[in-house]
Amino acid sequence: MVPSQESAAARGTSEAQPPGPAPMGAAPPPDPGPSDGSEAAAEKVEVELAGSAGAEPREPPEGGWGWLVMLAAMWCNGSVFGIQNACGVLFVSMLKTFGSKDDDKMVFKTAWVGSLSMGMIFFCCPIVSVFTDIFGCRRTAVVGAAVGFIGLMSSSFVSSIEPLYFTYGIIFACGCSFAYQPSLVILGHYFKKRLGLVNGIVTAGSSVFTILLPFLLRVLIDHVGLFHTLRVLCIFMFVLFLAGFTYRPLTSSAKDKESGSKGSGRFALFSRRKFTPPNRIFNFAIFKVTAYAVWAAGIPLALFGYFVPYVHLVKHVNERFQDQENKEVVLMCIGITSGVGRLLFGRLADYVPGVKKVYLQVLSFLFIGLMSMMIPLCSVFGALIAVCLIMGLFDGCFISIMAPIAFELVGPQDVSQAIGFLLGFMSIPMTVGPPIAGLLRDKLGSYDVAFYLAGIPPLLGGAVLCFIPWIHSKKQREISKTTAGEKSEKMLENQNSLLSSSSGIFKKEYDSII
Repeated sequence: MVPSQESAAARGTSEAQPPGPAPMGAAPPPDPGPSDGSEAAAEKVEVELAGSAGAEPREPPEGGWGWLVMLAAMWCNGSVFGIQNACGVLFVSMLKTFGSKDDDKMVFKTAWVGSLSMGMIFFCCPIVSVFTDIFGCRRTAVVGAAVGFIGLMSSSFVSSIEPLYFTYGIIFACGCSFAYQPSLVILGHYFKKRLGLVNGIVTAGSSVFTILLPFLLRVLIDHVGLFHTLRVLCIFMFVLFLAGFTYRPLTSSAKDKESGSKGSGRFALFSRRKFTPPNRIFNFAIFKVTAYAVWAAGIPLALFGYFVPYVHLVKHVNERFQDQENKEVVLMCIGITSGVGRLLFGRLADYVPGVKKVYLQVLSFLFIGLMSMMIPLCSVFGALIAVCLIMGLFDGCFISIMAPIAFELVGPQDVSQAIGFLLGFMSIPMTVGPPIAGLLRDKLGSYDVAFYLAGIPPLLGGAVLCFIPWIHSKKQREISKTTAGEKSEKMLENQNSLLSSSSGIFKKEYDSII
């Protein structure tokens, strides 16, 4: 899942402020005397801050070092979500490694590993956004990648399935979340006009890795086993650790640039700068926007069955098509068309006016639900491939237009918090859905009922989303009427004041004549 970079543009361009000129008519600070040097220095700093407070935000360089930042963000999206989307291959290997014939709930227990990991990535997003605002993109991303490396390496030394809930499902996932969120923010520092193009390239990284990783994992598991495969995946996290150092913050003034050069260098990770938390950490006021509140409820409702195919599809193929080779191709098909869908529907959304973009998400949930229900009906492997291709296409549609819809509902100033809260809400159904499907498989002996039920929540969630354009347009009409009424009252007051002032002038002239 890759949210869009609208939030990056909203926050990124406001983080670096160039020094502005002093206000017209402002007197220069007096020269410090021998006894009041500290007071004069403090006054000079206040004058500089006052001058820069009204300065225009610095324009992103639209390239240069930003292209390297783009590649680093692309690797981040690819490694984080590529590993998560390929968890179906790891799921089958975990069942073989830790499973026993006496345990009739092994599928249910193992499904918690992948679903908990994916859920924690989104659950931490609202918290990570606060850390990013306080400590910056580079520190947050580097520390996150290091934590993810530790969690993944620890997962390769366990002897049962239960410790993986903590090492893989929590530590590794939290590290991925802290590494992923800054990759959304930093792009807005370097790009504005090309942000759409860069966003498409970066999010395509997850599709590329989703295509390639299932085959790589299958080869590694067959030759070196599960534990050594997890250690090989640590290489991806180590590269992500190095990539985080490229998230260089743009200097806001010559003074900052000079202090940075005298300090610990271009790639300094820690400095003596004092961190000041933002004035408003969590903006709960956005839930007063009724259309957004409905949207934030409808999306999680639709996602209870969304992650089920990523976790259980490979296991289902192993049971239904035992003689079929390269069963991981089903995940590859989802990854290919998901990348196509992101580019196609992302471009198409530019031509859909306003909040009506929600209807594209309704369409995507309709097809995702129907395709989930059709998975058990496919008795031919080719038919299952076609279902996966369609599912991936509309998966890309759902992902690519999340930020544009949030922008339309709450505006550019609150879009970052809106996306953060939404991702946090999404973590609950994405965590719960796959284990429930695994429990049904353990009880019923097949995945048929699990996939049928997984298709129902997207249909219900899509039905809820249909009300959003009507709610939003109704609210806009009320605001327009209120604004028009206030304007008419203000005009009437101005007319009355003008008449009273005119009568006063006439009275004075009459009195002077008398």
